[in-house]
Amino acid sequence: MARILRAAATATALSLALSACGGAGEEHHAGGGGTGQGSVVSGTSEPVASPTTATATPAETIAWGPCTDIRRPGAETPAKPDPAQQCGRIKVPLDYAKPAGESIEIAVIRVKATDPGRRIGSLVFNFGGPGASGVDTMAQAAKAFTTLNSRYDLVSFDPRGVGRSDGVRCGDSGVIERFTAMDTLPANETERARSRETTKEFVTACQRTSGRLLPYIGTVNAAADMDRLRAALGEARLNYFGISYGTQLGAVYATRFPKNVGRFVLDAPLDPSVTLATRTMVQTKGFQHAYEAFLRDCVKQPRECEIGSDATIADKNVIKLMDDLNDKPLKVGKRLLTQGLAGTGIAAALYSRATWPLLDQGLSQAMKGDGRILLALSDSYSGRQPDGSYSTLMSSFPAISCADTTERPTPEQLNALEDETLKVSPLFGGAGMGLICSMWPTPGNDEARRINATGSAPILVVGGTGDPATPYEWAPKLTAELRTGVLVTYKGEGHGAYLSGDTCIKKTIDAYLIDGKVPDRGTVCTGS
Repeated sequence: MARILRAAATATALSLALSACGGAGEEHHAGGGGTGQGSVVSGTSEPVASPTTATATPAETIAWGPCTDIRRPGAETPAKPDPAQQCGRIKVPLDYAKPAGESIEIAVIRVKATDPGRRIGSLVFNFGGPGASGVDTMAQAAKAFTTLNSRYDLVSFDPRGVGRSDGVRCGDSGVIERFTAMDTLPANETERARSRETTKEFVTACQRTSGRLLPYIGTVNAAADMDRLRAALGEARLNYFGISYGTQLGAVYATRFPKNVGRFVLDAPLDPSVTLATRTMVQTKGFQHAYEAFLRDCVKQPRECEIGSDATIADKNVIKLMDDLNDKPLKVGKRLLTQGLAGTGIAAALYSRATWPLLDQGLSQAMKGDGRILLALSDSYSGRQPDGSYSTLMSSFPAISCADTTERPTPEQLNALEDETLKVSPLFGGAGMGLICSMWPTPGNDEARRINATGSAPILVVGGTGDPATPYEWAPKLTAELRTGVLVTYKGEGHGAYLSGDTCIKKTIDAYLIDGKVPDRGTVCTGS
């Protein structure tokens, strides 16, 4: 019962953790770091020329008004707008090569500083994805950043191709439902062929429904949009807090607009330079590590761990559950909990240590024939609403991910990767984003993978040793690639350090963003 009560208190933590879904994985890697002044001398990335928007960003004002369409985690809308929150839009070119051509609108939210007499400026957030709505997430998450909100206007936005900003949609809800429910651990060639067919249906629907937008989606254009936002906010430099994928967006911005970088925090960093195969393998290792840590934590109190009396038994019970679901999905109302949906639900709960008790409860209930919790966790991760509709998350994620790489793996390469990752983790192995990108209808480019922020102000890079989605090794790698990075290590579990509740991390980041205090080289927070 104690674990159930604790699980009931994790809804907010789950919402915030899932808002930063996506990213990649890694194994622990020592080294890296910067000087007290934020300079880094290692790294191999070549400079990338900034677009014309770096020197000629038109400034426009934002007509702020009430936020009337905020969606909460359960998809319900608030009874009335929150007076502390304001929403607006800015226009940006659809194609930056044709700045006077067709435009699209970027949706923006602002939570004004609570101590206006000591206001520093605006602090722009990207909470992750790629594909998470910054507008909805900021409306839910602002209270988690109370200290920063006292001195900053907290600002976020839906990047192009996301939510209110011309969100990409890959067909109707039925197409997305089949895509999210498909088997992620195919046992034979027949199941692999079925997965390819379902993925092909999804990709074809993306082209049919959002083909006009797909060539202009991606992190490089989103970074240019963010500089337009900076100008519209009236800021000479951009103060920024990026989490998970938000670290790649921030790193690309710093590469293309280094002189416009203000105080930058990149929390739960990914390394944009890695290949799709490497990203998949490292992420597989990261989630397997988090899963094993969850099992160890669960059995510390055997009478409270519902899935097994020790870690080995608990693991066998989970694997058996997944095998059973592959053969016969569980009925949940009018829906089915498939092996693929259950795997997504498990991964979702591993993003935050606070949701581990809920995972134990969900797995235990599923083993007894009740799949409601695992299905709810999966729905939260994939943006499924109670009415059966989906947010743009599941469509925006591949659109942005495949736009950011020229890689289009062959079936042979995908099969080899799947076999290799399944040896690392029978629960989380697979072909990763490579399967979708191999079929993607528009070519990508590699500009978002080349990072070099030479000339920028110091950039704080915060990596967690127990992060499942963006494991630690990417933190020192991104720090080196930036050349102006300062590495801070968080020795703890979960995706993202600031929202972990660790006092040392919070003090370090707050001191940097509020007082401009760059932490010492090699700063380590041991977790609280």
